[in-house]
Amino acid sequence: MKYCFFFFTLLSFFKINCQAVQLELLGRWRDPDVLGSSAYNNAFNEVYGAWVNNREYAIIGSTYGTHFIDVTNPTDPKEVYRVKGGSSGTHIIHRDYRTYQCYLYAVCDEGSLSTLQIMDLSYLPDSVHMVYDTNSLFVRSHNIYIDVPKARLYTSAETGIDGRYALGLYDISNPTQPKLLGHYSQFGNIEAGHVHDCYVINDTAYLNCGNDGFAVMDFSNYLAPKSLYTLTPTEYPFAGYNHSGWLTPDGSKYVMADETHGSPMKLIHFGDWSEIKITSLMGVVRDDKEIPHNPLVSCDYAYVSYYYDGLQVYDITKPNMAERKYYYPTSLLPNIKSYEGAWGVYPFLPSGNILVADMQRGLFVVKGVEKACNVVKTCQTISGQNDKSSESSDILIHPNPSQDQLNVSSKNPIKAIEIFTLTGQKIYSQMGYFNNGLNEINTQTLANGIYLIKVIMDNQVSNTYKFSILR
Repeated sequence: MKYCFFFFTLLSFFKINCQAVQLELLGRWRDPDVLGSSAYNNAFNEVYGAWVNNREYAIIGSTYGTHFIDVTNPTDPKEVYRVKGGSSGTHIIHRDYRTYQCYLYAVCDEGSLSTLQIMDLSYLPDSVHMVYDTNSLFVRSHNIYIDVPKARLYTSAETGIDGRYALGLYDISNPTQPKLLGHYSQFGNIEAGHVHDCYVINDTAYLNCGNDGFAVMDFSNYLAPKSLYTLTPTEYPFAGYNHSGWLTPDGSKYVMADETHGSPMKLIHFGDWSEIKITSLMGVVRDDKEIPHNPLVSCDYAYVSYYYDGLQVYDITKPNMAERKYYYPTSLLPNIKSYEGAWGVYPFLPSGNILVADMQRGLFVVKGVEKACNVVKTCQTISGQNDKSSESSDILIHPNPSQDQLNVSSKNPIKAIEIFTLTGQKIYSQMGYFNNGLNEINTQTLANGIYLIKVIMDNQVSNTYKFSILR
């Protein structure tokens, strides 16, 4: 039995979505030398954000690869680094990004040479270190999502080394050595040709299954996932290509986008699994050419990259009356009922500033509308230490990155040395007094990744530094 009730009127939908305020543009970045794709002339695609060592970065994909833009001063965005994709060129349309600990995970959905790339961001703004770049697990993926509390990576519409899969699941508890847990296509009564996108928190996965509808699954037992709820295209209004969605921080509401021209977004209210309601429709309300792309939710607002209509921001505090409040027009192109303009949005920087990626015009930094919440602290130093050089007046940690041996040099006596993972697990401890000068630590058993080393001096003063293993 399907428990899904729809509460809305088209009259109220059109009435509450006719007024909005244009937001303030703070800065822009675009490299004119990056070529547009042969399909949609999009030089750029997805945007993501990172907060590294108290600086804000925009991460934007292109036909070339991945660009890292320092937006700490939003009026003067500056590219500080770029990484070439496994596949590059005008055949590239899609890239996608997520972060876990100090790592950026990057995928592409075009090119026979594409790879899963994992990059260490802790060395920004000086550099980005590639720690994993291979297609040994899969070649391409349309989108990815990371369930951070569970250290699991989900791949949507994955092209593997031996076939294509609706959804893939990987263990990234060792961040630089992902391990396959399983592939899936059956979600309750939905047999999905592919999952286009997903949102996952604590093993509960909200799956956008394209033309096959929407499903919510429990992956706590990944060997036998449990269906919690499904919604087929015949069971909700203005159904189209079920593209993507985002859950509110309290888990009570979900913004769902059908990437279909003229189809408004839906605001879903979750009670228990037997009482789920679409309580409001959300759209620009212009004509049948409008089309939503990627909605994200922070605090009280849904932020949507809306192709030709740029950035759109909706107040979703009232379940029965989602209201379009703000916008910013990134695109100058006439709507020809295709796919151009604003592709992605990121509203989770500490400043509250909003990042928007326009497919043709590049990065826009827009002034935020609310105090930042749901801030993602990507990678921060410990106790204000400079962890890139791992140097002080008394101590030198080298080489960094290292391979099989780490050297600790000191001008003064050392009482103890301890090594921790980034999650705080102690994996090495050596007590007793070390001689001045060079102290050697065997790191052959450590996997590629980032670690913390705590050096306790004879006077009880301790210093913590970051180092990485890179082979």
